[in-house]
Amino acid sequence: MSSPTVIIVPGWRNSGPGHWQSLWTDRLTNVLRVEQDDWISPLKRAWVSRLTETIELASGPVVIVAHSLGCIATTHLPPETADRIQGALLVAPADPERRGVFVDFAPVPYQALPYRSVLVASSNDPYCPVRLAGAYARAWGSEFVRLNEAGHINVDSGHGEWPLGLALLQSLGADVAPVVSAESAV
Repeated sequence: MSSPTVIIVPGWRNSGPGHWQSLWTDRLTNVLRVEQDDWISPLKRAWVSRLTETIELASGPVVIVAHSLGCIATTHLPPETADRIQGALLVAPADPERRGVFVDFAPVPYQALPYRSVLVASSNDPYCPVRLAGAYARAWGSEFVRLNEAGHINVDSGHGEWPLGLALLQSLGADVAPVVSAESAV
């Protein structure tokens, strides 16, 4: 049985060089990355539509790897698209009800997701209080992983390759074996 396609879903302003999502995009096989038309002024309809299109490009089941506002976009997917998802790693979700630029994504859905999910949050995330992240996890039926003092779990908080995240991704059925290039095989 082949492994599911990994769909990388960046948050607001995309995940730039050095971000674990960017490193994983380069490292993993069978990966698709969502590219939004507007990373600065996000609109729910456009973001969910682009995420849906990306999922439809995959042949077979997918595992979502979302960060920040990408987590919230994932929870807004229509049921027929969510049915394609085998699992989701939801990292450092955003709080659209308290950040004006994300207001179009409010209200956040508070019902169980129809697939296995792991939500990772930090005790000191400046974009989403850990108590709110815990409430999301309970509502979505997600396993909750609380990190101590990990910031927004991005480059600014010292998260590059992020091995813990790769282990969590693997627990959702994704193939996390590194890409072997011709140069490294010599």
